[in-house]
Amino acid sequence: MPEDLTSGLLTDTEVTQRVESLLEQMSLAEKAGQLTQFFYFNNLPPSQDIEETLRVDFSQQPAMVEAELAKGHVGSLLFVTDPAETNRLQRLTIEGNRLGIPAIFGFDVIHGLRTILPVPIALAASWDPDVIERGQAVAAREARAVGIHWTFAPMVDIARDPRWGRIVEGAGEDPYLGAAVAAAQVKGFQGDSLASAERVIAGPKHFAGYGAALGGRDYDEVNLSDSELWNVYLPPFKAAVDAGAGNIMTAYMDLNGIPATGNAWLLNEVLRGEWGFEGFVVSDAQAVHNLRTHGFAADLAQAGARGVGAGCDLEMAIGDPAFAHLPAAVEAGMLDERVLDTAVRRILAAKIRLGLFEQPYVDEDRARAVLADPAHREVARAAAQRSAVLLRNDGGLLPLTGAESIAVIGPLADSRRDTIGPWVFDYDSTETVTVLQGIRDHLGDHAPVTYAPGIRSAQRTFPSMFDMWGDNYPVDPEGFDDAAELDRAVALARDADVAVVVLGEWQNMIGEAASRSDLGFPGDQLALLQAVCATGTPVVLLVMNGRPLDLRWAAEHVPAILDIWYPGSQGGAAVADLVFGDVSPGGKLPFSWPRTVGQVPMTYSHTVSHEPVNQARRYWDEASTPLFPFGHGLSYSSFDYSDLSTDLQGITTPVLAAGGTVTVTVTVTNTGPTQADEVAQLYIHQRHGTASRPVRELKGFQRISLAPGESRQATFRLGRDELTYWNAAARDWVVDGTTVDVYLGGDSTAELTTSFTVTTAQD
Repeated sequence: MPEDLTSGLLTDTEVTQRVESLLEQMSLAEKAGQLTQFFYFNNLPPSQDIEETLRVDFSQQPAMVEAELAKGHVGSLLFVTDPAETNRLQRLTIEGNRLGIPAIFGFDVIHGLRTILPVPIALAASWDPDVIERGQAVAAREARAVGIHWTFAPMVDIARDPRWGRIVEGAGEDPYLGAAVAAAQVKGFQGDSLASAERVIAGPKHFAGYGAALGGRDYDEVNLSDSELWNVYLPPFKAAVDAGAGNIMTAYMDLNGIPATGNAWLLNEVLRGEWGFEGFVVSDAQAVHNLRTHGFAADLAQAGARGVGAGCDLEMAIGDPAFAHLPAAVEAGMLDERVLDTAVRRILAAKIRLGLFEQPYVDEDRARAVLADPAHREVARAAAQRSAVLLRNDGGLLPLTGAESIAVIGPLADSRRDTIGPWVFDYDSTETVTVLQGIRDHLGDHAPVTYAPGIRSAQRTFPSMFDMWGDNYPVDPEGFDDAAELDRAVALARDADVAVVVLGEWQNMIGEAASRSDLGFPGDQLALLQAVCATGTPVVLLVMNGRPLDLRWAAEHVPAILDIWYPGSQGGAAVADLVFGDVSPGGKLPFSWPRTVGQVPMTYSHTVSHEPVNQARRYWDEASTPLFPFGHGLSYSSFDYSDLSTDLQGITTPVLAAGGTVTVTVTVTNTGPTQADEVAQLYIHQRHGTASRPVRELKGFQRISLAPGESRQATFRLGRDELTYWNAAARDWVVDGTTVDVYLGGDSTAELTTSFTVTTAQD
């Protein structure tokens, strides 16, 4: 393992001394430069859509950035992944800065760099923090090897409206699960030392509330009550800060009328004051510049002053940065230079802790070796195995053990680009194992596998502005005949023992700027599925997605449905392991799966309301329950929960003083024939108190592997952290004297229950 990039970890005092020595030599322009991060688009193909959206001319942008480097006015660069290019630009940075200050290179390493992991919502579906941490450690190792020091990840926004495209980047609807996933990702990216040649700074985003955009429309405003903000949307960020995140990224939108990037309460009072965050804050792309667009600032000088004054230390810029106007803002009395200096200190400290002054350049030979490490592919395969969620398996159709012939149907089945999903840019498509390839490789000569897309690959109904890198799609043959191709797919299915149909959203239909008003299968996919099912051949539906889709017809007519998400570089191999039973699915849904878009937003943790008996009949034309509940996921085995008990110092059915801890235990038994994993989930409900509380709240989970017939006791602890909530009337965190119901089981509808009493000083 490589040595740390510094001769030894520096003490806080040593870091401070180096920072102050540099700071006292810097001019206002040099300080502003350290707070400016530029995109560098030199190696990207031109795209008219993104040029118009970002208001930048790609042909002129690299020269502009290099001119700023020569003047020492750049603190960070992003979107550079070639080691040789990184070294060239770093050399320009150091030579252009009279103090020799290097640049931090950042990149969107969301779910892998060269080795692509399942998309983040899929990783959350593993309910396995260890797997998530190992996956992001691989991503960090590859990123640091090519010269990336910092990733704009994890995205920890809670998403309760699946129309929002960026649901694919997060951990779903629940703050407890979201917090656990956030902490695991930060630990995976950062490890124990940022000076390690294997780690990068984690940048949790988007602070805060971005996932609650009106109507699920990306970039729209957000209006959140105190209760929602503190109890739902902030906990994953707090967990990321507690895990040691070195950076936080601001959000684009207005939060309760104040742009998040200019929100001093959010950045200074909450993030730094209450939580003690000591890292640096970066804006999302153009977010400081856009304080003027919001009407929050009159011009760029005021936008820059308000951004820094609110606690934003680094501006992610494309064209004219607002922070370039900071010297003028200081001279005009709009900004105290001491506030500017505070931001510069944070950036310099990050560079020193990364070891960039000692080792600013990349070992290009080592980079090639790291990117080719086969161990990374095994981590990606395991993550894809553990992320898949078995939604339905009537008659035990899965695993496929006796099929003598298989027809693989659907345009996504052999699409390398769609298999790895959105938000990847530096992948090697030749490494991607598609579902078709995985099934063929697994079966070899043991059974014939036929394939037909059934419908056009060209039915990509949404050309995302971020799909600049949209190569490696299957190409429809010249003279593609829609009717003939559908007939061919149906014929192959009719002649096979089993049809494996791979449907979902093409990857450019989800992600940033890719919200949808409809959750149905795009194009003619549902018609294809219906035609295949009409043959009478048993059908396995593999869903490739990053959000819940409308599966009402499929859930009634298709016996086996496996959600494989966008499974990554080794996705096809992992899917074959699952389909043929080498591995039993053990993933669980990180969101409630609605029946139809008309139900959204839908979450399991709603309050009781004044009429709970009518909860399932809120709509007269559709059940008000989800198609699949939060936490749902089947297995090739079965599990029994028993012996649920609560204990406080040996006293059964304890009375818990506020601030104490109660231990909850349950026995989980594998009652089926297969080695398999189960995720034991603990939920609570507070019966009464000083606020209405949700009917269920996740407060603990454990993923357990059990052999057939094996039993294991799972132990959970409930204390102040789990029982405290933000009370909107008290405007503070409270623990109520109450009775707490506890539920244990395999999803949020768990029925095994017990209770305990909480007493407070007022009781």
